[in-house]
Amino acid sequence: MFGIGMPELIIILVIILIIFGAGKLPEIGAGMGKAIKSFKSATAEEEKEPKKIEDESDKKE
Repeated sequence: MFGIGMPELIIILVIILIIFGAGKLPEIGAGMGKAIKSFKSATAEEEKEPKKIEDESDKKE
C-alpha cells in the first residue's frame, strides 16, 4: 500500500489524533466516507454516460 507499513500508519494516526482530538474523529470519518461514496457514484455515472451518448447517436442514423 504505497510502501507505507504498519509503524508509519500508527504514527500518522497518532498525529491525526493529536491534531484533531478524539471528539472530531467520528466527524472526520463520516466526512471521508461521504466523500468516497460521492466519488464512486460520480465515476459510475461517468462510465454510464458514454453508453447513453452512443445509443442516442445510433438512433439518429
